[in-house]
Amino acid sequence: MQLVGAGNSIIWRLSAILLVLGIVIAEDPYRFMEWNVTYGDIYPLGVRQRGILINGQFPGPGIYAVTNDNLIINVHNNLPEPFLISWSGLQNRKNSFEDGVYGTTCPIPPGKNFTYKLQAKDQIGSFYYFPSLAFHKAAGGFGGIRVLSRPQIPVPFPQPAADHRLLIGDWYKTDHQILKATLDSGRMLPSPDGILINGRGRNGALFIFKQGKTYRLRITNVGLQSTLNFRIQGHQMKLVEVEGTHTVQSTYSSIDVHVGQSYSVLVTANQAPKDYYIVVSTRFTNQVLTSTAILSYKNSAGKASGPIPNAPFGLDWSLNQARSIRTNLTASGPRPNPQGSYHYGQIKIEKTIMLQTSEGKVNGKQRFGINSVSFVPGDTPLKLADYFNIKGVFRVGSMPYFPTGRPISLDTSVMGLDYKAFVEIIIQNSDNNIVQTFHLNGFYFRVVGMDKGQWRPSSRSQYNLKDAVSRYTTQVYPMSWTAIVVALDNKGMWNLRSEIWARQYLGQQFYLRVYAPGNSTRDEYPIPDNALLCGKAAGKKLI
Repeated sequence: MQLVGAGNSIIWRLSAILLVLGIVIAEDPYRFMEWNVTYGDIYPLGVRQRGILINGQFPGPGIYAVTNDNLIINVHNNLPEPFLISWSGLQNRKNSFEDGVYGTTCPIPPGKNFTYKLQAKDQIGSFYYFPSLAFHKAAGGFGGIRVLSRPQIPVPFPQPAADHRLLIGDWYKTDHQILKATLDSGRMLPSPDGILINGRGRNGALFIFKQGKTYRLRITNVGLQSTLNFRIQGHQMKLVEVEGTHTVQSTYSSIDVHVGQSYSVLVTANQAPKDYYIVVSTRFTNQVLTSTAILSYKNSAGKASGPIPNAPFGLDWSLNQARSIRTNLTASGPRPNPQGSYHYGQIKIEKTIMLQTSEGKVNGKQRFGINSVSFVPGDTPLKLADYFNIKGVFRVGSMPYFPTGRPISLDTSVMGLDYKAFVEIIIQNSDNNIVQTFHLNGFYFRVVGMDKGQWRPSSRSQYNLKDAVSRYTTQVYPMSWTAIVVALDNKGMWNLRSEIWARQYLGQQFYLRVYAPGNSTRDEYPIPDNALLCGKAAGKKLI
């Protein structure tokens, strides 16, 4: 990965000269990357299969940035089909045009390239990217994103000896196009075949620690459907960050990482100098899948041995752990002010929305939805249809604010909400077996409550209105509810979706149109001058 290109080096030299002359430079630094997307042979579970490689790598190259850095990523699509990358957690402030999902962004045609222009605006933390189109996520094409604090912003823990990414997730040996065809035919996928850690199966990944040193592990579940429990033989983990928020530094022996979620932990090498198992296993599944990596002390005296540590048992354990994860109110975020300076519990809720998971058959094929509406893509990205005022692509209000109790139906579902509104969203999981996770592009939200059973207005009495964790992906346990509050301070068209990827593919998603009249760049950036135009927007002239 090229972090700083030749052009960027010139910018830095010019900046240094101007600073010497006393001229203030207002523009934030740039990081340039060239990515080549191809198919290639991979062997993650010991058998050859076709994977999506970026610059020949599986998983793809990591992105390293500092708060407010501009990321210029030129993606060359050398697949024989369209391709699209989404940036999970990078909020794309004021710019849903480059969100990287089909509702906002045209795919890159085969043999063509597109340059994403992103900014880690007022952000820190652990994120990831992945391919969002055509069930490509089951073939690879994902990687980690690290956004570090600026040097002048204090971090609430000592500098670790090293910073490691661990991309964990369930995996199929079956080709992704066969999996896609299974879903297209109206059938459900079988259980996954295994668990990967950084793209490798059992004992394939190695992490070397020096005795007495403390290390930061950034753990992201990039899988398709399985909640995973993460633990390290003989070691404790201190949680310090969740998806861009510094947390109260609680210590855990294991952590449940739900699909699409990211956690940062500190681990101190304070045991006898030998090798230890890093263990990842599925939770809430009939068949438990387990994989391991190796934590090896630099002066290791022996290989990892003995039984691997067991995962916890039961939903209550996971629910109680989730409730224990809270924001560190005294720590600075990306700006030099404490995270507790935002008193979200004192803001009046302007609108309550209830979302209930739905499923059923439409024309004999399995579909999933929200509030009885199963999303089908329009023939044009919704953001472009909105921008060019193209009629007939979507209808604001096609996603209701509350469950309807009707049979599931198909629509290009869009919910209309006002820019800068403060809303409460209750997500009700009506499934007996599946732990859901839901992601909202473009925003952080506060997870103020979760519990088993049906949400009622009286449930608000148990909300955490002081230090609820701020994140962008939350779990909803079986036959349970989760409540979030969010300030809609990011104008645009934003995807709210299930992270259980087969369900997302079969319609369990919709778009929030966060709207304000006018075209002020204070509220939303103009359409990028290199924007791809497709569908009914093809051939249009940028305004």
